[in-house]
Amino acid sequence: MQSDVTSLVSRAADGDERAWSGLVDRYANLVWAVARGHGLDQADAADVSQTTWLRLAEQLALIRDPERLGAWLATTARRECLRTLRRQERHVSVDECAEWICGDGMAELEPPASERDDELWSAFEALSGNCKALLRAMLADPPPTYAELSTAFEIPIGSIGPTRARCLDRLRDRIAPRSSHSHGRRAVTTTARRKVS
Repeated sequence: MQSDVTSLVSRAADGDERAWSGLVDRYANLVWAVARGHGLDQADAADVSQTTWLRLAEQLALIRDPERLGAWLATTARRECLRTLRRQERHVSVDECAEWICGDGMAELEPPASERDDELWSAFEALSGNCKALLRAMLADPPPTYAELSTAFEIPIGSIGPTRARCLDRLRDRIAPRSSHSHGRRAVTTTARRKVS
């Protein structure tokens, strides 16, 4: 797949519009997820996305390592987000915010289709900002690589899987009623005691 990206970058740098469209198709969701993950509303996220692609168009012929284009786009989008937040005087420093970001994350989604969906999205919204942003980015289609996520979220590649698992556990805990967890534990304990005796 990386050789495809290299070919797309090379052809797009030579003015091939189909190759440019291929790059946009491949990475648009990643750029959008980074922008929304910083808490930008739809209009600001769209501006950041457009500026990120403009920066790529300006630098395309200078890209030395096309295999890392996703990471380059994620970094560029993150920088544009921070510029936008500073302009709006809404920037929250990492020291002031315990989470990677403090944004809303999912405002542009369709309203829930059922009570179960409503419960899921309420639980999702209650997650920390970094969990929402990471899970949202991982839902991009096609999904970003761990290297791209590492760059976008400034976390080690080896931490992405465990962080994702913890976020999903928190989401499950928020959805599942507390009583079912305690019943489940009691049942396991009782079964274990029976096996021992």
